[in-house]
Amino acid sequence: MPLTPLVYWAQRHEEIYLRVELTDAQDIDVQVHEKVLQFRGLGHGAKGQNEYDFSLEFLLPVKSEVSYRSTQRQVIITVRKEQRGWWERLTLQERKPVFLAPDFDRWQDESDAEMEIREKEEKRNKLKASRHKEEGFVSLKTAFLFVYNLVQFLGFSWIFVNMTVRLFIFGQDSLYDTFHTISDVMFFCQILAAVEVLNAAFGVVQTGVIPTLIQVVGRNFILFIIFGSLEEMHNQPVVFFVFYLWSAIEIVRYPFYMLGCFHTEWKTLTWLRYTIWIPLYPLGVIAEAVAVIQSIPMFDVTKLFSIPLPKTIGTSVSFSYVLYIYLVLMFVGLVINFRHLYKQRKRRFRTKKRKAN
Repeated sequence: MPLTPLVYWAQRHEEIYLRVELTDAQDIDVQVHEKVLQFRGLGHGAKGQNEYDFSLEFLLPVKSEVSYRSTQRQVIITVRKEQRGWWERLTLQERKPVFLAPDFDRWQDESDAEMEIREKEEKRNKLKASRHKEEGFVSLKTAFLFVYNLVQFLGFSWIFVNMTVRLFIFGQDSLYDTFHTISDVMFFCQILAAVEVLNAAFGVVQTGVIPTLIQVVGRNFILFIIFGSLEEMHNQPVVFFVFYLWSAIEIVRYPFYMLGCFHTEWKTLTWLRYTIWIPLYPLGVIAEAVAVIQSIPMFDVTKLFSIPLPKTIGTSVSFSYVLYIYLVLMFVGLVINFRHLYKQRKRRFRTKKRKAN
């Protein structure tokens, strides 16, 4: 005949927990009819490997849905009470069955259980409050990033369209007055680009600080030192090519970031964002290098930014030496940024392939 296993119990305001001491249990059958729970299973219990069963008539009604899980050492059964409350005992009969004992690992009295409920409610309330704060921060951050990218997109779009229209209307003549017609907007956009370094440094956006810093500092060096400080450079055609290449990259990059603020994607724009830099970025660096090389004789003549030496030596160090060093650093930066952009592209499209599969 079937044997009775050892059963341990505990309760909460809404649930009853039963722990059946049955090792490697198989063919488990647990049912609840009205207030009676019936258990049957094959396993290794107090009387060895046998079939074990028991039944319990609960003190108050319970729900018919019952859940259980079997481990190597025991079977855990959870029964939900029909009405929330604390029972003075488990079974209808006052005398406890001999196979039933309190589960002291989970045992709590009513006050402990109520304290546990209050703690859970406090944790839930704190979690909700923190989520509301995070949502507020996320929405504020999203609005900030969207407005920033929108302003930059409008600025570089104006530059690109203006230069394109002037090129069609005035032809080669437009190459010589680019600085006078475009520089104010370019100054604004490149000064504003310093925000991207701060965003990366403070974790507002997930990107590398060093590649962002190299790009922003490099462009501002060309714009303010090479073009802005030398009037002789204002009429050089190289200004047109530098500005045009910069704006061609940015009118793709910033709309991509704008859509990303709302977790939206346009496949064509995504492909352009991770592809157009391959020809344009090296061309931009070459144009910047040409501008630096053209400015070296001008700095030698004007002595601008020259470093004075003591009178005993009677001379000064030309700023052109700094520019020679900068040329080397420029191509080092090209390698660093190119690797960074290539890894971004590879990671992006590899992820897309995985999702497609």
